[in-house]
Amino acid sequence: MRTILIPTDFSKNALHALQYAQELYKCERCCFFILHAYMDEVYGEYKTTSFEDLEERKRIKKEESEKKLDHLVGTILGNPPNPLHNFETIAVFDSLVDGINDFVNEMNIDMVIMGTKGETSDHKTTFGSYTIEVFKYLKCPVLAVPEGFEYRQPKVILFPTDYMLPYKRRELKLLGNLARKFKSEVHCLYFTDFDELSIRQMDNKKFLEGSLSDTYLSFGTTPVKNKAEGIMEYVEKNEVGMLVMVNSRHSFFEDMLYRSTVDLLGLKVGIPFLVMQNLNR
Repeated sequence: MRTILIPTDFSKNALHALQYAQELYKCERCCFFILHAYMDEVYGEYKTTSFEDLEERKRIKKEESEKKLDHLVGTILGNPPNPLHNFETIAVFDSLVDGINDFVNEMNIDMVIMGTKGETSDHKTTFGSYTIEVFKYLKCPVLAVPEGFEYRQPKVILFPTDYMLPYKRRELKLLGNLARKFKSEVHCLYFTDFDELSIRQMDNKKFLEGSLSDTYLSFGTTPVKNKAEGIMEYVEKNEVGMLVMVNSRHSFFEDMLYRSTVDLLGLKVGIPFLVMQNLNR
């Protein structure tokens, strides 16, 4: 059974991500864990309060969160419900990132699927600040679903890479499963001004080919320029249905997302964005 974690702040976009996850895995046995982290709601603007008042506020927020989670599950079960899917809810007194990370480690979650914006997000950016933090610090694949994106099968998956990372087999297996299920083409795109790969790059490319041997793979190169703009051009010209990148310190992904805000980099992803990790779990 596949295990999927869906963080929610009860916003429309979080609900949209949950509905997308149900469609993505509608033909597979899945357990969807729906998690709400309510620590920020407890502290809020109450910077000075007694211990007793704080404990009472925690109790109230926990009860409120559990009721909202139960109501949420009731609204998304479907009629008739999908017999392959079951749902569990979790309310945690923790920050969003820590709450997700702890649960991912405890339950060995396969993937986190979340909306790109929440109730308090800046609508001038593609990714909310919480989404960026989850991308950066989670040791688990994260699929971000853009606000308003209508579900469709990803027939073309774009995988920009410089072949410098030692890919993790578990992460590539997840990508391969998605590609096989939808008979998707996986386009590996390398930004370079050079024709030859180093020995390290060739080894990583061979590992990539071996791990995705039963999927349709294509390899392309394009001259180095603004990588975010290059990716978006490729997405538009090739009708890409999903963008996949690997997160690692000093990586291509870090180059794009960690130096500055997404707006300044010009990365406006209007399709689901899967961030894989190369960290040990």
